[in-house]
Amino acid sequence: MQLSLDDASPALSNVVFCVLDLETAGSSAEVGGITEIGAVKYQGGQEIARFTTLVNPGCAIPSFIVMLTGITDIMVMNAPPIEEVLDDLVAFIGDSVIVAHNARFDMGFIQSSLERDGRPRLTNKVIDTVSLARRLVRSEVPNCKLSTLAESLGLRHQPAHRAINDVLATGDLLHYLIERAAGFGVFDLNDLIALPKLGAHPQAKKLKFTEQLPRTTGVYMFTDAQGEVLYVGKASNIRSRVRSYFGTNESRTKVGSLLKLMQGVEYIQTPDILTAEILELRIIGRLRPRYNHAGTRTAKYCYVRLTLDEEWPRLLVSKTPSAKGLCIGPISTRNMATEVVDAIESVIPLRRCTVRMGRKYVAPEGAPVCSAARLGLAQCPCSGTADPESYANVVRLAADALTGNSAFVLDALTERMNSHSEAQRYEEAAYLRDRIQTFNTVMRRYNQAVQLCERGSFSLRFNNIVYEIDHGVLASTRYADQMFTPLDGVSQTVRDAIIPPQSASNEFGALRNDVIDEVLCIAKFLEAQK
Repeated sequence: MQLSLDDASPALSNVVFCVLDLETAGSSAEVGGITEIGAVKYQGGQEIARFTTLVNPGCAIPSFIVMLTGITDIMVMNAPPIEEVLDDLVAFIGDSVIVAHNARFDMGFIQSSLERDGRPRLTNKVIDTVSLARRLVRSEVPNCKLSTLAESLGLRHQPAHRAINDVLATGDLLHYLIERAAGFGVFDLNDLIALPKLGAHPQAKKLKFTEQLPRTTGVYMFTDAQGEVLYVGKASNIRSRVRSYFGTNESRTKVGSLLKLMQGVEYIQTPDILTAEILELRIIGRLRPRYNHAGTRTAKYCYVRLTLDEEWPRLLVSKTPSAKGLCIGPISTRNMATEVVDAIESVIPLRRCTVRMGRKYVAPEGAPVCSAARLGLAQCPCSGTADPESYANVVRLAADALTGNSAFVLDALTERMNSHSEAQRYEEAAYLRDRIQTFNTVMRRYNQAVQLCERGSFSLRFNNIVYEIDHGVLASTRYADQMFTPLDGVSQTVRDAIIPPQSASNEFGALRNDVIDEVLCIAKFLEAQK
């Protein structure tokens, strides 16, 4: 499987590293300028290019700097100023990965010099060997100074406070640390850059669980000691995403407790992110992992039903669909379902009372007319004031609004919204605007789902991937030109959880709340391909 350019991370053996070191006349770019630059490029552990030059700092070199580096004012008197060196330095660095010991210091001088000369800052990736050393060898050495590391680790080159000497020592250190990083499963550039942050995580020892994870699209599952799935996620690069949980910048509050319980990682490779998203939905919906909040949302889904089984039908919101009447949904929240009812009732004068009225219903003498009817917003059959034929026409309009012909509802609401806006009744206009948007969203999603389910069984090929879709459900995904077996090493519990549902509808034709997300996911994908 091929990764996208965004997901692919080059193997360390293919990366060109540019190791840099500067000697300066002060501790910051504001205090003193650069006196010497050394840089060596490495690839595959071999030196491939070298750059070194003295630089006129434009100021006197303090005596203690002279004693430390041996670089005097006379030595740099005829050296070029940094402005004349920048072209060659930037060209030498190119798009390589910059490496330095205490990189913030060296990069600070270089970036300041570029800015003062009106040039763009370098955007190369940067690796600091100090941070890497603290992660990998801090317990083995007195400190992480370059001289201490070079001596303690027996590096071939020793630093001497001259740029090229320090560069060669830093290059030795880089390659030593790369070898040590392999013990943490680090073999590519992104993992190497992330390693210092991962090392600070209290659960860093569990990084071993990520060593065999693929750098491919798919679903990952954190499991506990009993093999129970704790959390499910999808990713375009499984390995990179799972390792990111160990970064110090991971801010989600429950990640810490999740990683404490985690004793393994299962994964399913998929040909694309659509399949990963659908498998994620199925696993969450069926296994309800304790750390997936989204797994509980289907319990909040509800339906809007027009009670055609009653003598005087009305609209109501129900947690479950019914074989009786006309039902649409599932709808994400009760509030959204209520807004759909309100939108229709504000245009169509259905009854709003909840009185049960069969065929033999007779309104009690003196029964009051409800307030909505007195305002002309509803009919009131419970008071005996409604005409059956007129009410039947109202019911037909409501049924039309729920079955796709809802333009007249939207037109009426839009007209009222514009009237309120022209009258500067902006709060009422905003309320109607939100109601229109909710009604539109619910009906669009419902119609998308119904139309997809009604297409029956069909195949779709896109980007060399074949999708088999059966009445709105993803039956299978495969490459068009090769076999794909993503379930090696996956527990039977997870295998059972990803089996496609037999149908997107229940026994009386209503869309199931545990399948609607999958149907809409496929519908959205198909729409994007048009």
